[in-house]
Amino acid sequence: MWTRTRILCLLAFVACVGTLSNTASAEVVAGTVVSVSPRSNRLVIKLRSKETNRSLRLSSDTRVLIDGKKGFVSRLKPGQSVYAFVSESYVTRLNVKSTSAATPKPEPKKTTSSSTLGSSKTSSAKPSTPSNPPPRTASTGTSGRSTARSRRFPTKSVESTSGGSSSSSEWNQFRGPNRDNLSTERGLLASWPDQGPPQAWTARGIGEGYSAISISNGRVYTMGNIGQEEKVVCLDLETGREVWSSTNGSAYREGQGNGPRGTPSIVDGRVYSLGANGDLSCLDAASGQQHWRKNILREFGGSNITWGISESVLVDGDKVICTPGGRQATMVALNRMTGNVIWTAAVPTSPKAGYASPIAIEVGGVRQYVNYTHGGVVGIRASDGRVMWGHRESSNGTANCSTPVFYDGSIFTASGYDTGGALFRLQSRNGQTVSQVAYSTREMKNHHGGMVAINGYVYGSSDPGILKCIELRSNRVVWQNRSVGKGAVSYADGHLYVRSEQGPVALVEATPDGYEEKGRFDQPQRSGRPSWSHPVIANGKLFLRDMDNLLAYDIRAN
Repeated sequence: MWTRTRILCLLAFVACVGTLSNTASAEVVAGTVVSVSPRSNRLVIKLRSKETNRSLRLSSDTRVLIDGKKGFVSRLKPGQSVYAFVSESYVTRLNVKSTSAATPKPEPKKTTSSSTLGSSKTSSAKPSTPSNPPPRTASTGTSGRSTARSRRFPTKSVESTSGGSSSSSEWNQFRGPNRDNLSTERGLLASWPDQGPPQAWTARGIGEGYSAISISNGRVYTMGNIGQEEKVVCLDLETGREVWSSTNGSAYREGQGNGPRGTPSIVDGRVYSLGANGDLSCLDAASGQQHWRKNILREFGGSNITWGISESVLVDGDKVICTPGGRQATMVALNRMTGNVIWTAAVPTSPKAGYASPIAIEVGGVRQYVNYTHGGVVGIRASDGRVMWGHRESSNGTANCSTPVFYDGSIFTASGYDTGGALFRLQSRNGQTVSQVAYSTREMKNHHGGMVAINGYVYGSSDPGILKCIELRSNRVVWQNRSVGKGAVSYADGHLYVRSEQGPVALVEATPDGYEEKGRFDQPQRSGRPSWSHPVIANGKLFLRDMDNLLAYDIRAN
């Protein structure tokens, strides 16, 4: 017997077939959902006519009907019956039944390095950047709400990019487990009261510094100047009380703000911390006891940069990756257990270190480390340190600070000082990756607040303090808003957490449909220095570091 829902699905199916019949390259793919990744824009379907799977590419324009009603990609589940309407290699529409008699077994969760940053070996496919992108829009959708809201939020499991274990509630390194500032926390407040979310605790005495925090196994880790020393500090996650502190080197002092800039990385019970003078230590996470220590500037012939070494080291498998700069080594890989050199990579122009931190990506089976140096962005092969590609298009001559963003086989970088950004398409063959400039843009002059990429859009603060949403594929400004001001951006549970360097913190819906603020409060106990440390969302809390203070807010919905 036909139900009203089944009739609606059939009518929608007939309508779509009628529309697609006029498109020469259109086809209909029928089957059941095996897996879906909104972040990488991939849908895997078990074909109804064959015992094989097919991977399909989604886009920001893909329309979803679930049981005849408007739905979202994030709500798709394995085993659901689906009709996918494909045109020009993209899924234009999905008709889905919420239940299915046959539910395929889910694919085993991969824990290999190919999962880094939410990528997979399919990331070598050509990105969806048109050969002739539309002209840049100077002012698009500056504020306000859209009448047609389409929430396309990422739903992804967290796997440690560093080779260590990391649960979804942990934040074991700078910018989170995947170094993308995307938190996997769910069940958070969708709006804030006028005074902001309730404060759980405040920790004082962690020292001067711009380091953010890392969280692992019930502990919080950060760095700061305490007296004449640069310290790594460990706090209890539930109370904010100090567990231990350990000396990393001499205190760093500079007119723009004293203290370390890097954030510790925690892997397999060890803490890896790089200070502003170039001191790198490996400590026991439980006790703070030192395993090994070295200064990467002295050892590899680098020199400190104007505002101090700011890199947060990447731990990947058995390697610690850092970027001392200089003639001997642009980037180095150290054995994470001993600190011994595995390889050194020297870019021919011998650029100094930038102020950014490396990420690990995999394209076409080639694992590589990408970082911003003083001279530009570079890609270094993980296996042997070979320099494979580099670009200067988004680089300025003063300070390149923003961590590169990897999305759908492409790298997006941006910098301040009236420069802007660029998208680089990557392709690999025979163990080598090559890059091509897709476009350059002056629409994203991201100084040091970082950016996040969600479902084909990048969100970030562009100088002189405009929060922007830009479509990565086309370089089109979708919306922009000045109300928060220049700051750092993190993501969790459908929302952007925007921390202005002047103190206010705002909750903004993460959607390309328009700027919609869901709450704002002024951070209390301000230090008087700019609030440059990135906000962290983990364990149901929002963490804000401001020099000697660390504030924790309870943001659970109930």
